[in-house]
Amino acid sequence: MTDRIAILDFGSQFTQLIARRIRDLGVYTDIYPWSASVRQVLHACGKGDEGDSELKGIILSGGPQSIYAENAPFVQEYLLEIGVPVLGICYGMQALAAKLGGKVAHAEHHEYGLTDITVVKNNILLPEEHLSVFMSHGDRVEEVPAGWEISASSPGSPIAAMAHPYRKIYALQFHPEVHHTEHGKQIIERFVFDLCGCQPNWTPKCIIEESVDQIRAQVGDGRVLSGLSGGVDSTITTALVQKALGDHITAVFIDTGLMRLNEAEQVEAMFRPILGDHLVIVDAAARFFERLKGVTDPEEKRKIIGEQFIREFEAAVAALGEFEFLAQGTIYPDVIESQGVGDSSQRIKSHHNVGGLPKDMKFKLVEPLRHLFKDEVRHIGLELGIAPDLVWRQPFPGPGLAVRCLGEVTPERVATLQQADAIFLEELGKADLLRWDESDQTHTGSSQAFAVLLPVRSVGVMGDQRTYAETIALRAVTSVDFMSGHWSRLPYEVLAKCSSRIVNEVPGVTRVVYDITSKPPATIEWE
Repeated sequence: MTDRIAILDFGSQFTQLIARRIRDLGVYTDIYPWSASVRQVLHACGKGDEGDSELKGIILSGGPQSIYAENAPFVQEYLLEIGVPVLGICYGMQALAAKLGGKVAHAEHHEYGLTDITVVKNNILLPEEHLSVFMSHGDRVEEVPAGWEISASSPGSPIAAMAHPYRKIYALQFHPEVHHTEHGKQIIERFVFDLCGCQPNWTPKCIIEESVDQIRAQVGDGRVLSGLSGGVDSTITTALVQKALGDHITAVFIDTGLMRLNEAEQVEAMFRPILGDHLVIVDAAARFFERLKGVTDPEEKRKIIGEQFIREFEAAVAALGEFEFLAQGTIYPDVIESQGVGDSSQRIKSHHNVGGLPKDMKFKLVEPLRHLFKDEVRHIGLELGIAPDLVWRQPFPGPGLAVRCLGEVTPERVATLQQADAIFLEELGKADLLRWDESDQTHTGSSQAFAVLLPVRSVGVMGDQRTYAETIALRAVTSVDFMSGHWSRLPYEVLAKCSSRIVNEVPGVTRVVYDITSKPPATIEWE
């Protein structure tokens, strides 16, 4: 039995951070829309049938709205009646206060960023008398509900925290999940372990065991076609399904022509020894380029690629025999960015394997990583005994270079991008900058690095002659979960070397720029 914390999402940009902090503690959590039914919250944890987890606590996230706005999210009655500890954060605190008869009002002075709070009455969550915390709110609680006590105050919020210890309901106006909040991790630990009584049983070994059981229960004696891209997610998906089903899996690598330089050859070299005859490689480059001719909109690219992938798998089935199931390496950030988790969350971009699949698809999906973050996936890979070089391979988007080739995707433009990208990765590898240690607060090194071909031409001069050619953007980020990330502070001399080599070795490129935007506000990929 896996202990579980349920997070009710009111639309906060930090909701996923709450989930990450809890999972880092070895406790499973999932995110639900604020309007989720009692059955969803009590039973459905996204991992299988009822009874495979035990709900230990509920967290109400922050959100961008005022509780007085039309159709504003609210706290449902059952959340306060099912007998587990509850923690409201920011809007979650305001919604609790409004629900239980307290007073919430628009503050004259908003609080954004770091704020000092003073603990006025000790409770189990707050470890110090004075804390520097991250605030982000316009409304504030001005009167606590009957029976509640004020726990902390700040210059802009006389009620910065409140509690009803007897009912085990606590609320914070600030965000403990944000890195900048002093002792934020400890506050979450106290809620999860001391209040909720969770056990840290969400481990890579546990995840693998549960995934194998669920795959076997779902597939039975059926056969699974696994979409293998060569990336981390599809690799570990294939390994999990193979562990569960043995020879009942066949991995298909679709060479779209949109891969990194020489990637098709590298994939075959890596996986043929592992999968043998259960690896099928399909050369589909011409068909993908034909479908993408004249297309420039990124969402349309993803839809076309998602559909064409399925058509290629369907064609493969015609030659290989009947397959009822298709395994793909969908991970939690793909789902969150493509669908959100409710009415209060917005879609950032569709991923080809989430928002781009055709409605008439004949396969049933097997997605064992669907509720995992990238770092969890990598830990699973290591536990499965997959070679570290594969586990720590640079992430690569499912649509491939189509979403890094801005504008029309042609064989010629992709070839230009492949060369520039290969140079960038080669130079980062030489400088030992293709890995990043989370303890390195200078953000030197990268979790993901790549080149982007822009639909922008600029004037240059080469050999005393005027040029008018294309522009390459270089992108490198540091991230743990890929829900947020910093731009990598790469050494100037490395960037200079990359720029010099690209403009000298890649025909048709006259300018190189470096992207210094973090996520958010940007996404990691450009499209």
